[in-house]
Order: sequence, then C-alpha cells, then structure tokens
Amino acid sequence: MLLEKISLGLIEDDPVMGESLVQRLEIEGATVEWWRSVSAARRAIEKGAPKDVIICDIRLPDGCGEDVFIGAAEATNPPPFLFMTGYADVDQAVRLIRSGAGDYLVKPFDMADFLDRVMRLIGTRTGMQQPTLGVSAAMASLETLLLRISRSSSNVLITGETGVGKEVCARYLHRNSAVAEGPFVAVNCAAIPEELLESELFGHEKGAFSGAVNRHLGYAERAKGGTLFLDEIGELSPRLQSKLLRLIDSRTFSRVGGEATIQFEGRLLCATNVDLREAVRAGRFREDLFYRINVVAVEVPPLRARPDDVIWLAEQFLSEMADQQEQSPAGLSELAARALKRHTWPGNVRELRNRIERATLLALGPWIMPGDLFPELATAGGTEWPQGGADFEPLDVARDEAERSHILRALEATGGAITPAARLLRISRTTMWEKMRRLNIDAPETERAV
Repeated sequence: MLLEKISLGLIEDDPVMGESLVQRLEIEGATVEWWRSVSAARRAIEKGAPKDVIICDIRLPDGCGEDVFIGAAEATNPPPFLFMTGYADVDQAVRLIRSGAGDYLVKPFDMADFLDRVMRLIGTRTGMQQPTLGVSAAMASLETLLLRISRSSSNVLITGETGVGKEVCARYLHRNSAVAEGPFVAVNCAAIPEELLESELFGHEKGAFSGAVNRHLGYAERAKGGTLFLDEIGELSPRLQSKLLRLIDSRTFSRVGGEATIQFEGRLLCATNVDLREAVRAGRFREDLFYRINVVAVEVPPLRARPDDVIWLAEQFLSEMADQQEQSPAGLSELAARALKRHTWPGNVRELRNRIERATLLALGPWIMPGDLFPELATAGGTEWPQGGADFEPLDVARDEAERSHILRALEATGGAITPAARLLRISRTTMWEKMRRLNIDAPETERAV
C-alpha cells in the first residue's frame, strides 16, 4: 500500500468528494481525519493533530482554506498543504504556493495524479526518496539501475545524446556511492585543448614546461576518496588513451615532468555521445581501453523518447528560476505545456532548460506562453504558429480547448458527477464520455467503474 503508516488531514465540505477521497486514501493504507469546515480543522490542528500532509479545499462554508494554512504555518514544523481548487481560484492557489504551501490541484482531477502529489509531499515531510531523474518509466528504470550499481567500485560508461543529462546521472551515482562524502571531479575532455589536457588530468611538476612555475595537482589526484568523471571520453587522443589505460590497470599515474608514482584513489565514471564501438572499429579508440571503462554500461534515453518527463522537468527548472529571480511568471499556460509536449527536443534536457530560463526572463504576462518558449516560430513563418502570432493555434485546436474548458467547468459545478454535468451541457451521458475521451479529460475515480 502506497500510504501505509501515513497520517493525513482532509478539509472538504462536499460529502461526495470527501467520502471518495477518504475511501481511496484508506485503501492505500493512510489514516485520514476528515474535517468539514475551517473551524473544525483549526480546532484539531490547535490540539496538535499530527499530520504528514493536509489536503485542503480553498472554498469552505465558514471561511477559506487559506485561513487554516496561515494558522498551521505558525506551528513548529507545520505539515505541507495540498490545496484543491476550481479554475476561478487558481491565482490564489499559486499565491499560496509562493507563500510556502506544498502543491495544488485543479478540480476535477485524476486520482493517480492526486496520489502522486500526496506522495511527493510526504517525501518532503519524511525524507522519503522521490523521483530524482524523471517520472517516466524509462527514467525510473534507469534510476533503479544506478542505485543497484552505485555501491560497487566498477567503472561505468554512461552513453547518450548531447544534453540528455549524462553528468546528472554521474552525480546521482556519486551521491549514492560509498565515496559520496568525497569530491566529485568532472572533466569535459572535449573542452580542454589537447596540449593542456594531460597536465589537467594528471598534474605537473614545477618546471615541467614553460609556464609551469608551481606544482599543479591534476583532476585524478583531486578526486582522491571520491569520483573522477570523464565526459566526452571519445575525444581523448591516442597518447592520452594510453595514459588513461595505465591509470585503470595499475591504479597509478605520474605528474607531467615527474618521476614519482601516485596512487589513484577514486572511482572512475566515463561518458560519451559517440558510438565507441564504431570508434574502435575505425581505429580511433583503443579496444582494450573501451573494455576497461565499459564494465557497466548505462544508456540515458533522449528526451523525445520519454515525453512524460518534459512537463516534470520544466516545472523543476521553473522552480529553480523562481528562486533565482525576484519576479518570474506563475507557471506554464496550458498552451505552453502543449507546445512543450509537441516539440521533438533535438537538444534534449539542456535545450529544455535553456528555453525555460529564457522564457522566465522574457515573458510579459503572468503565465509563460508558447511564444516565450519558441520565439523563433513567430518570425520564421513556421507551421505550428503563424508569422507574427506565436501564441495562436489552429482554429480546431482552439475550439477543442474551449470545449475542454467548458466541460471541466461543468464537472466542477457537479463535483465531478458525469450525468449531471452532461445535463448542464444539454448532451447525453454517452456523448459526454466520448468528448471526455477525445479531449483527454480523466473521469473522477468514483465514476470510472460506472
């Protein structure tokens, strides 16, 4: 059970919604205390009711969920709040997030999404490990693999396209390894001129060459007790490949211009965006070195192969930018989120991060729009947005968006009940279901078995 031994508080006056949430949370193993008003919640919290997370409606019969949040925030170690709100109160929910609330959901919502957000907040409360690399099945599998090999001392080769996050994976390996308390030394072998790379990797003695006025400790020596991460390993020259092979085989190296043999006392991780097997066949990379660094192979999939991570990563980056900037947009508009999902991401995660950072700086309104993320389409006359109108979508897309919004409003008005919502819209229940499927509107959990 997902929520076994977890204590939750629910503030919800709607009997149907409240009963549905309590039943599902209890099925998942949680202990739930349900309060139907602001006053009841306040009394329980003031008495010290221990809760891992409080799930709170914003509009309540005797006040506002914000009042409960403000009161609870004054306590020592207050629990995180997950607010539930209608579209009319989204601005208030966003403001509450900026004031320290944990998260919010817009009604009607998918039960799986609800449980996922509760779990994430429990993780921040209890220190439980949460998804670090992504929420897609591919990244969950990769994270499991990295955890499995993190405690070994074997050499690891991380492969993947430029910008997929190979260094992020290497750092994750280091944080979960037996040398996590030691340094993580990252070297981009393609960024350092070949004539300097040997000195940077292995260090040099005073007077070893013109300009060597002092002894210099190289990356291999600085990684003592930690991890040496060599990115773009395929760019090493044949001579440096030979020296690296010695370091791996004998666990020793020498500084340039020096005679002393120095022990290498770190773990080696390597990464590349090229096909090293092909490089071996072409004679550009030593076969014996390839097998030494490729004891454990880890491949990071491109972002286009894991679309579930796009919005999750975008929100992580937005949160980082909000911490760095005094004023930043509230978040992604629905149109911007759809634009992100449609993009094929040739630059992978690095491109996504750059576009989010630029959008937070250039966005003119309270929400990021497609044109803030993809300004080149506004001037290139691209097919996704017309020239001079990056925030416009085709008419059929706009029509679907309006219809989807109208259906969500009807569902909100009926507490998620489909048949009454269909009556409000003057359509049959069957038509309602068809439109919800076509427009990707998830049915409330209580309706799914009907």
